[in-house]
Amino acid sequence: MANILVVDDELGIRDLLSEILNDEGHQIELAENAAQARAARGRARPDLVLLDIWMPDTDGVTLLEEWSSNGLLTMPVIMMSGHATIDTAVEATKIGAMAFLEKPITLQKLLKAVEQGLTRTLARKPIALSAGVNAAELTLEAIMTGGTLPVAVDLGPQATQSFLLEKPLRDARDEFEKAYFEFHLAKEGGSMTRVAEKTGLERTHLYRKLKQLGVDLARGKRSA
Repeated sequence: MANILVVDDELGIRDLLSEILNDEGHQIELAENAAQARAARGRARPDLVLLDIWMPDTDGVTLLEEWSSNGLLTMPVIMMSGHATIDTAVEATKIGAMAFLEKPITLQKLLKAVEQGLTRTLARKPIALSAGVNAAELTLEAIMTGGTLPVAVDLGPQATQSFLLEKPLRDARDEFEKAYFEFHLAKEGGSMTRVAEKTGLERTHLYRKLKQLGVDLARGKRSA
């Protein structure tokens, strides 16, 4: 689950992208102009930003350049526009944007660009080691060639769950999310209300996510 900032002055675009990315399990911050984007960037420290180019106060390319000049371009930024020229897209890429999406944005292109951006984010983040894990075992070479990353997840007798990093990002994320929700279901005795509160998801979205991941809802009740 990633924290994604969506910056667009059109309410319909913000709502659509928020709904799609929420369904993918991400936490979404919304901004309708550069001022709100600056505040959200400082407050939420997003893992990825979807940034519209044409906005009324400060355009997206100018904001991107501002972040780059001030050392704040620490996350992948995907530019969006329905009217930008090739020159504008090239300029944004030179400043530091990782991709450009032309509106109307198709679902496939959006999810592919987001997945690629988050892959870069994960590659840059330091890894928090579980107790007893030797840091020497988690070299970059080992990770990139399919090493396993031990993640401390209390699952009863199976105290540590490992996830194979050579898998595609979506598969690895689904595997982790399934273990994550199964853990909370077991901990909360199968109570969807408490699990929704703990995970910060609405019940409707939670049910849809559990069904998508193939989580056994009865397992949490049995464990309790």
